[in-house]
Amino acid sequence: MNKYQNINKMKKIGFLLLSVGISILTMAQPKSNANFDRYFNAGTMRVDYFHSGTSAEEHFSLDRILNDGSWAGSETVLLDELNRGLYFFKITDTTTNTLLYSRGFACIFGEWQTTGDPAWGTFHESLRFPWPKLPVKLTIEKRDSKNNFTPVWSLIIDPKARNVNPSALKSDYKTFPYIENGIPSNHVDIVILGDGYTADEMAKFHNDVATLTDELFTVEPFKSRKADFNVRAVETPSATSGVNKPHPGVFNRTPLSMSYGAFDSERYALSYDNRTIRDVAASVPYDYMFILINERTYGGGGIFNLYSTVAADNKFSRYIFVHEFGHCFAALADEYYTSDVSYQSPEIIVEPWEPNVTALFEPANLKWKTLVKANTPIPTPWEKTEFDNFSYGIQKERRALRAANVPETEMEALFEREKKTSLEMFDKNKYKDATGAFEGGNYMQFGIYRSALDCIMFTRNKQEFCPACTKAISEVMDMYSR
Repeated sequence: MNKYQNINKMKKIGFLLLSVGISILTMAQPKSNANFDRYFNAGTMRVDYFHSGTSAEEHFSLDRILNDGSWAGSETVLLDELNRGLYFFKITDTTTNTLLYSRGFACIFGEWQTTGDPAWGTFHESLRFPWPKLPVKLTIEKRDSKNNFTPVWSLIIDPKARNVNPSALKSDYKTFPYIENGIPSNHVDIVILGDGYTADEMAKFHNDVATLTDELFTVEPFKSRKADFNVRAVETPSATSGVNKPHPGVFNRTPLSMSYGAFDSERYALSYDNRTIRDVAASVPYDYMFILINERTYGGGGIFNLYSTVAADNKFSRYIFVHEFGHCFAALADEYYTSDVSYQSPEIIVEPWEPNVTALFEPANLKWKTLVKANTPIPTPWEKTEFDNFSYGIQKERRALRAANVPETEMEALFEREKKTSLEMFDKNKYKDATGAFEGGNYMQFGIYRSALDCIMFTRNKQEFCPACTKAISEVMDMYSR
């Protein structure tokens, strides 16, 4: 997730490296012998629940189970073998215990836990899977301190029970297709929503959908596999233009309740109104969601298998759109580490579940070792001290500009200067084009390594994913487009 924060400096905590084998993260889930037509109907079952707790505990309670429209996902790739996400859910047949469906995911609650907020928090969440013909067991698992998935909640679901609503929601929202390449079941289906667009600004929303979607498909591997995608959009007119921005004192209420300032981080834009967003998105078949914000102020966010957001009018909106979709679509980690974040660094480092960063416990078994040339040293040297000094200085200027509430053009000028100087620095590096293990990433200056010197997940320098990120994205595409 892209964290645009300016509140808490990363705590300087002594790190104890915990030797956890990378094999834990690469274990495949057992293959299912389930036949889609035998176990499922063509609809989508949605389980809404409340996820509550503190930084040290969590609890789940059922809200409702309902029909979420036609099934858009694959009917052949039912199990998630990529092993990504802080959480993982399984659907099993209650009679034979056959594993029928599974997916990894992340959530707002999981991120909120890392902020150290001492209060209780409650977030509304949803899980979606094919509509089962017979009773099934839903199990949610979470990674423990050693990165193993362990059950944290389970629920028996009888699709014929009185508390399961099979009625399809009749949407009142206007929808329109932007890219249609085929049936949903063997394509990646993206739904784009918009918030803060008035009825008079619907033409702008259509244009923003086109501009940002077109940008995504200029970047590999999306460019080469554009034919594997469908993109549809849903209109949600707002009474006023723009969304809520509490830090500068601009307050607004919109249909999707999008707001800057998530976790009190000025640039992090989310909505906690999951129920409304899911109901709107269900107007069309979808696997992934993107929400466009009708704002100029730099910001956005992305959570694995939830949704991505972007301020549509910023000078760097195209970059943000692609970057954030990397989080939501493929569970890519942020590779930057000098920006202020409101997340506390862990006292114990374990191997990250994100596919593009590593703690490098076993250099010979690097996650992306098949992409590394024999003459590339691991760890891979780069001019880190020079970059760190420069980048921390930029962040200091950024904080000062935000505190002074300057026009957005001044912030954009700072980012352009940062881009120019960092490109000059990187151009001097011997391994600038190599895939290796470069220290610094996932908000940590030391102890975590990224796969390339530069990448769209690290800087705003270029619209290009590194080879490790590209591979990770392609693996997700394969789950939905065959």
